[in-house]
Amino acid sequence: MTNDGEPADQHGPPPAEAASAETRLKGHVGHLTTQEESAFDEFRKLAAKQGFYTPATDDKKASHDDGTLVRYLRARKFVPREAFAQFKDTEIWRKDNDLDALYEKIDIHDYQEARSVYPQWTGRRDRRGIPVYLYEVSRLDSKKMIAYSSSGSKSKVKGPSPSRMLRLFALYENLTRFVMPLCSAVPGRPNPETPVDQSNNIVDISNVGLKQFWNLRSHMQDASTLATAHYPETLDRIFIIGAPSFFPTVWGWIKKWFDPITTSKIFILSHHQVLPTLSSFIDIANIPKKYGGGLDFECGKMPILDQQVRDCLSIVGGPDTERLFLSAPVRWIDAADDDEMTALGVGSIDGKQRKEAVATLHSLAVRVATSSSRHTQSQVMETVGAPASRPPTHHNQSALASRPVSKGQATPSSRPTSIQPSPNVNLSTASIHDQSVPAGGVLQHPLQNGGPPDQISMPPPPTQTERTKTDFFTPPSDPSEIKTLE
Repeated sequence: MTNDGEPADQHGPPPAEAASAETRLKGHVGHLTTQEESAFDEFRKLAAKQGFYTPATDDKKASHDDGTLVRYLRARKFVPREAFAQFKDTEIWRKDNDLDALYEKIDIHDYQEARSVYPQWTGRRDRRGIPVYLYEVSRLDSKKMIAYSSSGSKSKVKGPSPSRMLRLFALYENLTRFVMPLCSAVPGRPNPETPVDQSNNIVDISNVGLKQFWNLRSHMQDASTLATAHYPETLDRIFIIGAPSFFPTVWGWIKKWFDPITTSKIFILSHHQVLPTLSSFIDIANIPKKYGGGLDFECGKMPILDQQVRDCLSIVGGPDTERLFLSAPVRWIDAADDDEMTALGVGSIDGKQRKEAVATLHSLAVRVATSSSRHTQSQVMETVGAPASRPPTHHNQSALASRPVSKGQATPSSRPTSIQPSPNVNLSTASIHDQSVPAGGVLQHPLQNGGPPDQISMPPPPTQTERTKTDFFTPPSDPSEIKTLE
């Protein structure tokens, strides 16, 4: 830490322990201390008393999942009143900007235009199940950025915020409504008791000049300010690679564009540190080729889903549907089968709002409730044969095979082995639901420099008696939407 209390500069890779699940899970759902549990209870009671949170009942989910609430507590060091103040501000901000309607109605051209100038999901996850994003800054030349900033929005939804910010809001909604729930629900991932609620970002600043940095300052500040205020604790870390020779000189004023918590999660890697550091967090196969990995991905391409995801996913239609599934607004709802969830394609095309089932995710991850993820509805014990240890990068077929098979569920022998068509579903009469933002979060404390770890260590899975049914992976859905799927 510096003398003024700000995190010290993060030159070099994170310490070895930063890649461990134990480090990441501190302060997260399912891993709260007794003191944090007490703060969580106080926060929920305060939010409910003030009318900003509705607890779950026997037949209705809570207005916000546990992971979302815990994000605000982590951001405010588990001080309930401070966390509630930020939570309240965000709820008011969401209402003022009509965020739910924005995501439902945003013009897909506007959405894809915004996607082209911000970090893009590679379709892959790190060893802990966290989605990996890539940001190639050199692509953001002055001509592209001027065109983006001056372009008019085709979206019908308006709010007090500028058009460019509304488009940015939609990207954060996609992270919390689509990417994070998908990564949480994939079977066989490490620590299924805790939702995947953050992202890792590789930021490539190769061939970026000083003038370009300066011209992008407001663009980068927009994203950082928004995340800090209204999507707290959704960033795990940022790896900066390809830093030009002058970067150490200008880093002192560049880091002032961001809040201290964000800068504590930024790690500037030299050329020889890139692959050893990235591979300590991410399998080689999931690292882009240009950084020494095996993934043929660069910004501008569609996300390339890993095989573990594709094995459990059915996409309606052909290549065009898959393209929209990966590059347009999508959110998840509960499916009729308790072991599945359905992706709804939303947004507008040529002024016409769409709402259609575009995919189904089968054989959801074992959903584990612990003391910090208590839900009062439908808590049915599951008999799941958990192995003594859970490999962080392989599909855990044994756990899936021992799960009870519900009606209509794909068994291990009949489960889809690749993306394949599923029946069309007519959702034209479904209403727009008031969907809460899924869980999010990150490491709480500044990280000191150190060498990359040799391997990722994972805490043992919960005992069988802890495996109770919970809903914190899937966002609440309007009953009318679920009914159309039955």
